[in-house]
Amino acid sequence: MKNYPWNLEMQLSTLKYASFFFFLSFTTISFAQADDIIDDRRLVIEAVEDYVLGLYEVAPDRIARSVDTSLHKIGYYDYDGEAYYHVPMTYQQLYDLSAKWNKDGSQANKESPKKVEIYEVHDRTASAKLTAKWGIDFMHLSKSASGKWKIMNIMWQAPPK
Repeated sequence: MKNYPWNLEMQLSTLKYASFFFFLSFTTISFAQADDIIDDRRLVIEAVEDYVLGLYEVAPDRIARSVDTSLHKIGYYDYDGEAYYHVPMTYQQLYDLSAKWNKDGSQANKESPKKVEIYEVHDRTASAKLTAKWGIDFMHLSKSASGKWKIMNIMWQAPPK
């Protein structure tokens, strides 16, 4: 058998190194993607918290930071024996409400609920649930090209009976 410069042993050695670097590149990509998902989850939670604290702390700037101006919000609640269904609210109404809803501190305080549950986070969309003083909000969020998460849709109801 002739001694070729590129023998089977060298081929196997090259294949081992190639496999190792191939695996390493996918592992690095997977870790980077996992980091992106963790960052996005954190940013989605921050957006939902900005929304609730915007109302609790009378901070319209938090609403501006976390809610898209094209917001579609509807609510379901009972008031003085009347049931209200599919009551709409625009971004501007929400923004204005955040400047006065808890101005005297009688609506919410540090003990008021603000439980955030994240259902799903993808590369451009997310869904979440907020349990707050006024009830339950189900939210859809989207991620802009600049990486900012904003609340696009909210469907809420007063606390369940």
